[in-house]
Amino acid sequence: MKINTIPALILFGWLALFPQSPAQAGTSPTVVELFTSEGCSSCPPAEALLRDLADQPGILALEFHVDYWDYIGWPDPYADPKFTQRQRDYATLFGSRTIYTPQMVFQGVYETPGSRTSSVMQKIKEASALPQIPVALAMTTDNQIELRIDAASQGVDAELLLVTYDDYRETKVTRGENAGKFLTHRHVVRSMESLGSWNGDAIQIVRERPATISDRAGCAVLVQSRYDGRILGAASLTLDQ
Repeated sequence: MKINTIPALILFGWLALFPQSPAQAGTSPTVVELFTSEGCSSCPPAEALLRDLADQPGILALEFHVDYWDYIGWPDPYADPKFTQRQRDYATLFGSRTIYTPQMVFQGVYETPGSRTSSVMQKIKEASALPQIPVALAMTTDNQIELRIDAASQGVDAELLLVTYDDYRETKVTRGENAGKFLTHRHVVRSMESLGSWNGDAIQIVRERPATISDRAGCAVLVQSRYDGRILGAASLTLDQ
């Protein structure tokens, strides 16, 4: 499949205008969530843009596949009702009665259609300017993962979310709106679970390495406010098989 390079060229042009990225500044990455479906004909351009974003420093790009397009005839193999509910929760926070694909959400605060490159890059710029809490995520010598967060300057009420994702996936779609297309994905989320709450105190959590089904997998921790949905900090880690 020939990959469209136009989004990448636009992307690099926008990034050149940005100030120092969060990663370079020693803080958390800006989290970009794409809600998409292999059954949606409007989604491939947004997925192409996310593929480019996944390789950019200072950005944690995550692709959540929803299940409400499955009825058309192509059950998305990566869809999960939990991801659909996450999108519905965002809709509530944004004051919207509907959900749609492709939608990108930035740091849990801003949203825009994921195929609008200029709007996406503007939202990334706005989200990257929000204050963030440094989060450390590492693999221990005994093959466990360790999460560390220093004390915040004030109390917070946040949830710690552990997300696993496949770095790369490809699918030949045979039915539905994308029938006959060969789709490629980056950072496809496969699971999401809560590690508990965080109230702003210094915290250290050590747990078993998440189970994955891919030899190109990763995990991330999102520190998300229960008050307004803002992602206060995040970190990601490559999981070698």
